[in-house]
Amino acid sequence: MSAAAESASIPEIGVRFLRSVRSAVDGGADPVTAAEAASADLPKSLRDAIERMARRLRGEYHEDEWGFDEEFAEAAYPFFELLYDQWWRVEAEGAGNVPAHGRAMLVANHAGALFPFDASMITGAIMKEHPLPRWPRFMVLDWAFSLPFLSAFMRKVGGVPASPHNATRILEDDGLMMVFPEGVKGTGKPFADRYRLQRFGRGGFVEVALRTRSPIVPIAVVGSEEIYPKIADSSLLARAIGAPYAPITPTFPWLGLLGLIPLPSKWRIEFCEPIDVGHLGPDAADDRQLVFEISEQVRETIQQKLYENLVKRGSAFI
Repeated sequence: MSAAAESASIPEIGVRFLRSVRSAVDGGADPVTAAEAASADLPKSLRDAIERMARRLRGEYHEDEWGFDEEFAEAAYPFFELLYDQWWRVEAEGAGNVPAHGRAMLVANHAGALFPFDASMITGAIMKEHPLPRWPRFMVLDWAFSLPFLSAFMRKVGGVPASPHNATRILEDDGLMMVFPEGVKGTGKPFADRYRLQRFGRGGFVEVALRTRSPIVPIAVVGSEEIYPKIADSSLLARAIGAPYAPITPTFPWLGLLGLIPLPSKWRIEFCEPIDVGHLGPDAADDRQLVFEISEQVRETIQQKLYENLVKRGSAFI
C-alpha cells in the first residue's frame, strides 16, 4: 500500500476503490478483475480478502443448494469486521442467547435501505462475541436476487430466497435462520418513523418455528436506521433496478457513488432471551390465535429493547 493510502481515512480509501472499480467496469472490464486491480491501495487484510474472493468467483468451490460458500464468507469477513469495529463501532449484548448447537430462528427489526447491512452486522456479532460462533443464514426478498453481482455475493455469504420452505429446510438441518418479519415495510419506512416497528405480517416465521420446534431469538438492532436516512422515494429509479422502492437520502443520488457510502452511525445489537416453542408441538402452527400471540410477543420484545438500546447508545454519531 502506498504512503498516501496509509495516511488516508477509511471513507477516502473506500471512495477511491469504488471509483476505480466503476471506471474499469464502464470501460468494459470484468467486475471481479476490476476489483482486484483496484485493491492495490487497500490495507493488506482487505487486499488478501479480495484476492481470495476473486479466486472463489472464478474457480471450483463447494457451496450448498442455496449458494452458501463458507470459504468465500470467511474471505469476506474482514470487510464486515472493518465495518463492525471501526465504521459502526458496534456494541453487542447477549450473543450467548443464540444456541451454540442445533436450530434456532433469529428474528430482528429491519433497516438499511436496499442493502442487508443489519444481517451482516448480526452475523458479525455472532462470529465475534459468541463463545462457539457459527454462520447464520438470512432471508432475502426475491427482487434482490435479480441484481447480478449483489445476488451472487449475498448467496455466497448466507443469503437465502425468502420462503417458508427454505427456512424450514435450514432449520431442519439444525441451522440458524435469520428473518426480518417487517420486510420491505421496515427498510422502506421514512426516517421520521425510525425504530417504530412495522407489522410482522401474518406470523409466517412463527409457523415455521412451531413446525420445526425451533426456539425464537428476538434481536434488537439500533444504528441501522441512520445509515441511509430516507427522506423520499424515486419511483423512476426503483423501476430501473426492479426494486420495490429506491430511497432518496441527504447524500443519494446527489453525491453519486459517494452517496452510497453508509453513514457512520453507532450501533447496538441485543440478542434477547430465546422463546421456547418446542413444547407446543408442530400442530400448534395451525392455531391462528396462538401464532398471532407469539408473533406479537416477539414484536413487543424487540420494540421494548429498541427503546432501551436507543437510550444506552445515546448520540447516533458520537
